[in-house]
Order: sequence, then structure tokens, then C-alpha cells
Amino acid sequence: MSLDVTLQTDPDVVLDDPIAEARRQVEICNACRYCEGFCSVFPAITRQKVFADGDITQLANLCHNCRGCYYACQYTEPHDWALNLPRALGEARVDSWERLAWPGGLATVFQRQARAVAAALVVGFAVMFALIAMLPGDGEGFYAYLSHGATVAIFLPAFLFPLVSLSVSIRRYWVEVGGSRVTWAALSGAVKDAATMRNLGGGQGQGCNFEKEERYSNGRRHVHQAVMYGFLLCFASTSSATVLHYVFDSPAPYGFWSLPKLLGVSGGLLLVAGCLGLVMLKRKADPNLGVAGQGGAAFVWLLGLVGLSGLLLYAVRGTGLTGPLLALHLGAVLTFFLLTPYSKMAHGFYRFTALVKDRVGR
Repeated sequence: MSLDVTLQTDPDVVLDDPIAEARRQVEICNACRYCEGFCSVFPAITRQKVFADGDITQLANLCHNCRGCYYACQYTEPHDWALNLPRALGEARVDSWERLAWPGGLATVFQRQARAVAAALVVGFAVMFALIAMLPGDGEGFYAYLSHGATVAIFLPAFLFPLVSLSVSIRRYWVEVGGSRVTWAALSGAVKDAATMRNLGGGQGQGCNFEKEERYSNGRRHVHQAVMYGFLLCFASTSSATVLHYVFDSPAPYGFWSLPKLLGVSGGLLLVAGCLGLVMLKRKADPNLGVAGQGGAAFVWLLGLVGLSGLLLYAVRGTGLTGPLLALHLGAVLTFFLLTPYSKMAHGFYRFTALVKDRVGR
């Protein structure tokens, strides 16, 4: 196949600008259209003739980095055009997270550097060890080490601030990509796409090529679902405990067959299994098709630690290990909350918004 069109095909011209490089490659893809049925990105490309910066930002966040397009492409290296769309869109995607994050600057640090995530985790541990040592407990179970009031005073702001930060960032994203009025059909369609991880299923649901090059696999789809549903179950566990405490005057601790424990344990197991699966798949994947930097991998470890420490904390309840493990678990949770707007965790919010925008634009 040959492209009889005028394109900016020299990768050296736009190498230092992630948006410009992604635009160069997207324009070639739009002329070729061989990968049109692979995922939502390629139908979205064909709806455009000219790609503004906001269009590239939208395509980058719509991309799930399944890498099927790379292995099907005839214009990858050693071809002069040197297409590597997964990496180009990945760099543009991270660039958008860094530019649109509020307040600015923090995302640039935590998206790229594993050391920054590790340092934040150490600080989180130190803070929780210090607070548990200084503040008296006033109840049973974990509240014997840190009172309910102190727990709320620490974690309510740590939960609300990331929501405010992400709200500002997503609003900036919506403006940049030219988002318009959201319909119920678009929102429900995006929820379905996210719930099923449809864009990790390939064009025919056979999976993607992330860890097996030219062979298809649904492995990455399944571990992403484990992480997502594990996290949602853990959140539901905390929410149900809050309802029991304030509405039904039933404070913790709760038994194993209570709703908070059933949701929390099942969510923790899924979260740990999913994070471990992501780490293993990352080892098999070609690093040249991803984004440089280890911040994303470090955050996966952090998320897995949140789940694992929660499970261990429940397992050692009533023993001498309860206090130290409580400090480690709460330190990991505190770090997770505060880093959410500036770490790989933010990609879930951007990607869902991109799915909504894609549904609106159809």
C-alpha cells in the first residue's frame, strides 16, 4: 500500500514535541486506515481531517496502549516514517496529564520518577507512625490505636483534596478537547466501555498484543478489570462502614460476615492479584512501545501495597503486629490518596472522560 498524500513524515522534525509527533503519526494513520477496526482510536481518527492540539490530546487519552496497531503497521522502523503510535500517543497522554494537573508541577515529578513515589510513601509511613504514637485511641479494634475522630480529621481532607484537584484537571481537559453537552446515552455507553474494558479486547474481542507481540491475549484486560473492580470493592467497603457508623450507629470493628469486611477482603484480593498481574505483564512488554520513566510502575506497587497491607492488617488483628501494620497501611492509603491526581491513577479519570467525549462525538 502506498500513500499518495502530502504528509509531514520526517520524525526528526517533531521529535521533541509530543503533540506534534503524535499528530505526524496520526495523519499518516488517517491516510492509511489499515487499522480502522482495532479500537476506538482509529474510528475517531477517520472522523477528522485536520488535528488540532485538543484532538491529539483526546486521541492520546482514548488510546489504551494495546499495541495491536504497531504490530500490524507497515510503516514502523526500519521504514523512514518510523511509526510507533503507541509510544507517540503515550507521550502525548502523559504530557496532557502533566499540563492539565492542578496545582501544576507535581504530576511531572510523580508521573516519571519512581523515587518520588517511594519518597512520598516513606513520608506517609513516618506521618502515620508519629500520629499513632502521639494521638490516643478511644475505642475497640483499630480505634484503640487511632481514634475515630483523628482518623476522620486526617483522611477526610486527604480524600476531598484529590477530588477537587481532579475536578479542575478534568474540566481543563474537557475544554481543551472541545467537549460539549453530555447525553445520557453517551454517559451510559462510556460506563459500559470502561466496565468491560472494550478497548483492550481488540477489534473482535480477541485481546491485545501488549505482552505477546503478534499473538493476541486478554491477559491485560483481565488484570485491569481485577484492579478496577478490586478498588471499587474497597471503596464500597469504606462507604458501607461509614453508613453503618453514622446512619445505624454501628461503629467498627465488624465481623468477617459483615458487609464492610466481605467487600474489603474480596476487593483487597482482587487488587493485589491485579497489581501483581500488571507487574508481570509489564516485564513481558516491549519498553520501546511505552512511555519512558518508572513513575507508573511505582504507583502500581503502591496500589498493590494498599491492598496487601489491608489484608495483612485484618489477618493479624488482636496481636502485637496490629499497631505497626496499621501505621503502614494507613501511610500507604494516605500516600495513595494524595498522589492520585499526579500519578498513574489519574489516567482512569482522563480515560473515562475521553470515552465520554468519544461517545458524544459519534
